[in-house]
Amino acid sequence: MTSVLRPHAEDQFADELTILAKTDDRPRPPGWRLSPWAVTTYVLGDGGQITPKYIGPRRIVEVAVATLATDRALLLLGVPGTAKTWLSEHLAAAISGDSTLLVQGTAGTAEEAVRYGWNYARLLSEGPSRGALTPSPVMRAMAEGRLARVEELTRMPSDVQDALITLLSEKTLPIAELGEEVQAAKGFNVIATANDRDRGVNDLSSALRRRFNTVVLPVPASTEEEVGIVARRVAQLGRALELPETVTGMEEIRRVVTVFRELRAGVTSDGRTKVKSPSGTLSTAEAISVVTNGIVLAAHFGDGVLRPADVAGGIVGAVVQDPVSDRVVWQEYLETVVRDRDDWRDFYRACRDAG
Repeated sequence: MTSVLRPHAEDQFADELTILAKTDDRPRPPGWRLSPWAVTTYVLGDGGQITPKYIGPRRIVEVAVATLATDRALLLLGVPGTAKTWLSEHLAAAISGDSTLLVQGTAGTAEEAVRYGWNYARLLSEGPSRGALTPSPVMRAMAEGRLARVEELTRMPSDVQDALITLLSEKTLPIAELGEEVQAAKGFNVIATANDRDRGVNDLSSALRRRFNTVVLPVPASTEEEVGIVARRVAQLGRALELPETVTGMEEIRRVVTVFRELRAGVTSDGRTKVKSPSGTLSTAEAISVVTNGIVLAAHFGDGVLRPADVAGGIVGAVVQDPVSDRVVWQEYLETVVRDRDDWRDFYRACRDAG
């Protein structure tokens, strides 16, 4: 797996899953590889051999795991960058040992992605048959008793969304052409994700919403929590990308996180100054990207120490999505907030130069 840029969660953390499986003596739902308690431990970590994959309220993870042990599907809802996809992947890895049964929702997603399609060469030569049928990831999950993942559910057309209703309520997928059906094996369920900002794109019908238990993933509650998430994820990416050794300055990570949080909230961290918010989301995921890019700059074009100049360009690029309105917001924030902070002078000059 050393040649793989991004191993699946079940491969990357196989050792941790093995440790938990050997010591897990709690009741396991049918078809699960770990008990709900062990799945939650895998996701949140135990302070020792099991590293945290998601940083957030424990109760949120417990509710999500408990939902998957029932006959209701799980919908992870939140603004972009709140680790919905990341959490769904790790839940599938811990419960089913397979996070690859994935349907990516887009405006062009067809019903075959949820139900099944056909190998038309075989369909023409031998007619409708099991051999000519191409199962979707959801159909495979039903037959094998695993979890299927549906990303960006609200971006899928409404008629494709509604194809999930029978699957989730009856736990059966009819194959009308063959006069057969696939019944879900124990262990089958669905994890879907959707963004808060996508409301109105293709809203879920009330019938489909009733099949899901919705869990809202919040943004990190505090600056310290978000700094910890960014630092941990940046370190993981650095190892995966085999980046040269650098001195990762926590001060620069804290500045990036502080800028993003203040612009998101529309007020400075001390609550004294209101600021305008740009059009972008400025999520934790984007902060991770900015810092990772800065580390690459420091390693290959600097002295190996993460400095303000290494992150300034990434911050400006993340904030200024609209070249007109966002640039005004950024310049105002830079001149009224950043410039007045005595210990941010190097950061101010670097951002001004980058802009």
